[in-house]
Amino acid sequence: MPTPQYPTANRDTTTDNYHGTTVADPYRWLEATDAENTKQWVTAQNKVTFDYLEQIPTRQPLVERLTNLWNYERFGRPLHRGDNYFFSHNNGLQNQSILYVTASLEAERQVLIDPNQWSGEGTEALASWIPSPDGKQLAYAVASAGSDWREWFVLDVATGKQHSDHIQWSKFSGVSWAKDNSGFYYSAYDKPAEGAEFTGTNYYQKLFFHTLGESQDQDKLIYERSDEKEWGFGGYVTEDGNYLIISVWKGTLRKNQVFYLDLNNDNNNIVELISGFDADYSFVGNAGSTFWFITDLDAPRKRLIKIDVANPDRQHWANVINQTKHTLESVSNVGQRFIVQYLEHAQNRVYVYNETGEKQREIELPGVGSTGGFGGQRSDADTFYTFTNFVTPSTIYHYDIASGKSTVYRQP
Repeated sequence: MPTPQYPTANRDTTTDNYHGTTVADPYRWLEATDAENTKQWVTAQNKVTFDYLEQIPTRQPLVERLTNLWNYERFGRPLHRGDNYFFSHNNGLQNQSILYVTASLEAERQVLIDPNQWSGEGTEALASWIPSPDGKQLAYAVASAGSDWREWFVLDVATGKQHSDHIQWSKFSGVSWAKDNSGFYYSAYDKPAEGAEFTGTNYYQKLFFHTLGESQDQDKLIYERSDEKEWGFGGYVTEDGNYLIISVWKGTLRKNQVFYLDLNNDNNNIVELISGFDADYSFVGNAGSTFWFITDLDAPRKRLIKIDVANPDRQHWANVINQTKHTLESVSNVGQRFIVQYLEHAQNRVYVYNETGEKQREIELPGVGSTGGFGGQRSDADTFYTFTNFVTPSTIYHYDIASGKSTVYRQP
């Protein structure tokens, strides 16, 4: 095969001076992604690349083999809200999975969102979806052309009709519904300057509440920090609807703070429960004023702790599940139990604990492999998880919490 002839990348004289040191940056002109010379350079580079790839003699056999291996039916784990189950499905070769809803695990499924119909070029993706607590409304996020920006919409689950709700300039944020299904919390940035939507740096994220049926400019500002431009906020409503948990992150720091808001009292201010960015804290759930967190504070392999927000001083924090010699990967609070996933000798082991931290059983897995899932709510009686290894495609299991029995739900 001939040696590719790459297009010339012009060097200019751009420099920066950092504390007396001159640093050349001759290719900065390529950062102007909408400039005509940048577009011409990218087009020329792509032509070299694809001309070369198309000449590889084994390319078509590789495409056929990989297509054959990838062409199998795939399901996502079901999510139960209200009277509905939500799950994704791909027939094998669809560009994007379709979101379905069904009234029971045995009932006929109905298409809720098919993102394959959105754009002929496939540049729009279903990035996230979150049903309301009663399962009657669905908030979903659309990502365009691989961007981190998300646009949120809401549709009626029973009719599939899209409502007028439209949230823009949301990034690095999910949504969390109010317990009464009236709306949801989300984080967003101010609208970027024209032309800087994909190149500008995003600072000063804000946390809002969106009431269904209202326009975004009417959304209630819940929290912002004009003195901390790098802080971002993840809002999560507890299952009982009594608290808004606010995880505060900063840039790429792998540590966070945790604040909360008592949603039963309009006069309450946001409480800084955990401050200082001293460790990672991941909210698991709550029982009344007792909050559970996974943390690596004084525990590099992680542990589960509890904090009573009525008595929140650190000397009153308590271990629920101590750090072990194995890495704690996740904890979910389902069916008034903790389902705990560990990584032990390069494989997952999964255990069930009660809420006082006593180990009750190990969930028997079909072999050595990796697990995922076990999501749900404290009020649920069951959950779903996936199991896979090098020779087993991802299989979904239905786990009954009371009996401890797993049954295959979906298997390729």
